[in-house]
Amino acid sequence: MIHRLDRPVGGVMVFARTSKSASRLSEQVRNKTFQKTYIATVDGRFNQEHAILEDYIYKDERNNISRVVNKDKKNAKLAKLEYEVIDYDEKRDLSVVKIKLHTGRHHQIRVQFANIGHSLYGDQKYGVRGKGKQIRLWAYELTFEHPVKKEMMTFRSMPPFINPKYIKF
Repeated sequence: MIHRLDRPVGGVMVFARTSKSASRLSEQVRNKTFQKTYIATVDGRFNQEHAILEDYIYKDERNNISRVVNKDKKNAKLAKLEYEVIDYDEKRDLSVVKIKLHTGRHHQIRVQFANIGHSLYGDQKYGVRGKGKQIRLWAYELTFEHPVKKEMMTFRSMPPFINPKYIKF
């Protein structure tokens, strides 16, 4: 396995067939050339349709929870993501966002969106709405260089909770 998803998250995953391929793919993850895009349904309407979130996140190992902290906190790590609002449901006051990860921190998407008041719908740990529902976070797209052929490859998986017409390829 090259990367992981939080237990309640669905979507596309990459597995290597050999240890050499795993090493090459893992190197791309470390070098940030392995691109990950997610789709999520979050609470509320955004003031900005597109933005970059940069925070410092601290992982509490004992309680398996992360939180946004001051950058001076010991063991805090920079977390950066970019989002774009692709739909809004006025009736339920929910936005659908496309998220490009620049870093891969523990519960990063969930923590950063909760921190700005737009928690993920159905998130049992960090959310405020949709308790008891499945979290609406989906690993939508992965792009990376094939470890042997050296060709760029993109794989997509459409989230079941949104209308595909809102996703632009």
